[in-house]
Order: sequence, then C-alpha cells, then structure tokens
Amino acid sequence: MTSAEGLEVRTAAGAVRGRAEDGLVVFRGIPFAEPPVGAARFQAPRPVRGWEGTREAYAFGPPPPQEPAFGDRAVALPAPTGDDWLTVNVWTPAPDPAARRPVMVWIYGGAYKLGHAGNPGYDAQHLARAGDVVVVTLNYRVGIEGFALLEGAPANRGLLDQVAALEWVRDNITAFGGDPGQVTVFGESAGAGSVASLLAMPAARGLFGRAVAQSVPGTYFTAGLARDIAVELAKEAGQAATATALSAVNPRELPSAGERLGPRMREFGDRWGQAAPTLTPFAPVVDGEVLPCTPWEALAAGAGRDVELLVGHNRDEYRLFLALGERLGKITEEQAAAALRTFAPGPDGERSYREAFPEATPTELYERVQTDWLFGIPSLRLAEAQTAGGGRAHLYELTWSAPAFGGALGACHALDVPLLFGTYDADLGALLFAGTGVPDEARALTTRFQSAWTGFARTGDPGWPEFDRVGRATQVLDVTPEVRPYPEEAARRLWEGYDFAALPLLK
Repeated sequence: MTSAEGLEVRTAAGAVRGRAEDGLVVFRGIPFAEPPVGAARFQAPRPVRGWEGTREAYAFGPPPPQEPAFGDRAVALPAPTGDDWLTVNVWTPAPDPAARRPVMVWIYGGAYKLGHAGNPGYDAQHLARAGDVVVVTLNYRVGIEGFALLEGAPANRGLLDQVAALEWVRDNITAFGGDPGQVTVFGESAGAGSVASLLAMPAARGLFGRAVAQSVPGTYFTAGLARDIAVELAKEAGQAATATALSAVNPRELPSAGERLGPRMREFGDRWGQAAPTLTPFAPVVDGEVLPCTPWEALAAGAGRDVELLVGHNRDEYRLFLALGERLGKITEEQAAAALRTFAPGPDGERSYREAFPEATPTELYERVQTDWLFGIPSLRLAEAQTAGGGRAHLYELTWSAPAFGGALGACHALDVPLLFGTYDADLGALLFAGTGVPDEARALTTRFQSAWTGFARTGDPGWPEFDRVGRATQVLDVTPEVRPYPEEAARRLWEGYDFAALPLLK
C-alpha cells in the first residue's frame, strides 16, 4: 500500500517512508534481517521483527564491521550507528504496485572483507532513471563476520545474507513498483564472485532470473583451507576459531585481526599456496552445503539453465592493485618470475607466458598473469560453463582506459563501476578520473553501460549477440564499441583446459 504522497510503503514488517529525490522515491536503511549480534552472531540471518507505526527510511544503515583500508588505501566509512548492518535501499521511479518494473539488485565488491551499500560510488539514482528500473542495494557481512569458516557457525554467512535480501525483494518489492518475477542480480569483483556463488546455491534458486557478473574472481576456498586460515585469524584475535570464542570480541574490534594477518599471509605459502600472496584471507567456501561446488562446475552441470547471464571483465584488471601499492613499472624480473611460477597454468606456465608475450616487461608479465588468473579467465570460463550447461550468456570486455595519470591505469579493475553508476567523483571514481574532469567518451560509455545493463534486466538482451564456444562473440566496450571474438586469445589459449577448482590446503 502506498500513501497519497507516494512516499510511504508498507512492507511485510511494517511501514516505511522514503524521500522524493529528483524524480525518484528513495528508501534507505530498511532492515531485511535482525541485527546479527548477541545470540545471532555468526549465525544465518534471522527474519526481521516487525515494527509499529512508520519507520523513516531516510539514512543508509551502518556498514558491517570491516577493515578501514584496502592495502595502503584508506576507506572512508561513516561512523557506526548501531548494529542494523543488514539493510536494503531502494531507488524507484514510483512506488506504484501496478508498475511492475524490472528490479536490479546490486551486490558490492571489496575482496569479501569490506564494502557497504551506502558507498556514494553506488548511488543508483542515474541507473534507475536511465533505465526506468527499480534498483536495490544491500549490506552483507564481510570479513570474519561473513566468511571465516568457524566451528559452530554456518559457512558463507555473507552469501546467506544476500539470499535473505533477495527473499526480502521477492516478498516486498511489488509495493515499491518492482516486479518480483523480473529480478536481476548484479555485482562487481567480490560482488561478482557472490553473484556467481548465488547461481550455484540451492538456497538462491528461483530468487532471480538474470545475473550480471563484472570481473569474477577465480578464488574459492576448500573447507580445509578456509579452516586453516580461520585458525590464524582467530589467533590474531587471541581466540579459538569457534563462533562461541569469537563472540567474546567486539564486532567493531574483530576486523583488526584480519588487518594483522593480511601483511603476513605470504608466510603461509607452503600451506595456503595461491591464496597466500593475494590481498585477502576471505573467499566463498565450497563447504558442500551452502555452496555445494564451484560456480563453474555448477553452471556446466546446468544450474544456471533458467538464468540469463551477462559476464565480463576489464582488460587491465590487476593494474589497479599495482597502482595502489605504488609498484607500477617497478616489478623486478625476480618478482615477475615468482608470479608466473605461482599463477601461470601447468608445469611449463612460466615458459608459456614468456613465449606468448615475448616483448612484455617484468611489470607487464606480473600484471598479465594475475589479471588472467584472478579475473579475466574466470569470467570467460563462467560464460563457457553457462553455455555448456544449456544456458544463455553474453560476454563483454572493457578496454577504455581511465583518464587519470595520462591513462597509465588502463582499463583497470573497478573502472566499470563509476562508468555504470555515473559516479565519477565518488570512491574509486575519484582516483580513476582524478584531475581530468569527465571526458565525453566516459559519458558515452556510461550511456552504453546503462542501456545494456537495464536492457538486459528488462529483456535478457544487452544489445549484442549471445556467447558461444565457437564464435566467442564479445562486446568490446571502448570509444567505438565493437563485437568481435574474445580479444584475449593468447591468454585464452594458455589457460585452455585449466580447472578453476577451489583452492586447497597444501599441508
């Protein structure tokens, strides 16, 4: 039910009042689950209790507890304002139950250890307006709260939060003008890894019909590896790796355990293998229950046959992390060789990479192999698995370079986020467009992104041909967009036959 002013909506838990903002009605900070504290700490999300009267939905809910920095880059977080971490936000052209607009549900990235839906980089007003769609963003638990594998707690609590938010959408979005039968989940980086996981999760089946995965990380943990990492995280907190023990630590203080472990992860290379040199000790866990298998295995077996998929990556993904660590152009031959030995596929991976890219500098080899291992090939593989399992997929690659620093960042990781949302001066957009203004090329790409993503949410067609494993049609997003066979053919050939299995505990 909507009030005469069009600002009040009744949800299953109670009435909420939003604000009219430039032709939209926006609702912020609506709880979709109980605060995960006290007896609910480290447990699956619990249904939110109802409230009397009308709740003002004017402010974003507090971010989940998380580390205050990503590498050397501080993350701006609003001051904590309580334990209602599990909230959704809704941008709608009008909360008219008869409107039945397509619904797009955004899942943020952040290496599974940080992020929140109130980030100004995820302001969905431009996307909702451009596509005449309802956009929902949500908070989910990250870091130890959401992803550490603990005794006495279900695995993948952050993913279970996302399922609970999608159930909220199913049960409530009609009142906001959305169509619960036309829901698209979309996310970037860890958000794309979450989208891929949802495709493989029995608990998420039927909650969405389309999925957009932007830069899918290839990192999933086996239970053995996740338990071993959890033991080290808990040691940093002075506790055992159990839900009971860690519940004694204040939720706002617990992320410091991850902060302390992060710089030491390489010390565990003999046990953690490829996970040790990464930027995060967190990933979805293939536990056999919440997440029965990897997304590639699930899709190849037909799990996504009834879901339409749009997936892709950026050409120069790993360059962002080199830039944030001030290592652009500074990688030594020894560092490049170590990265090739660690990440390149097969026993002759280092030699194969050097032969495939004979003119590459050490920095370029270091970046190339990690771009391919972490995001590029996993994203391509998701499209391949989807079509192998009888589903439909569309593939893209962003090749337009961020304008900051004379274009030195290239088409780096996360560039697609400000281009999609039109938030060029917020979050990473402020770095990627620093000192340049917003060129007309960027605005044209934003129009292209928004048209393709909302068109896909509406019809299942982003505006270019479907992917298949023969022609490999790929939409290249640049100043002049074009459809062509998958552009990174040299890398694709290097990784042919490689299985992105869950990362194991080595000993």
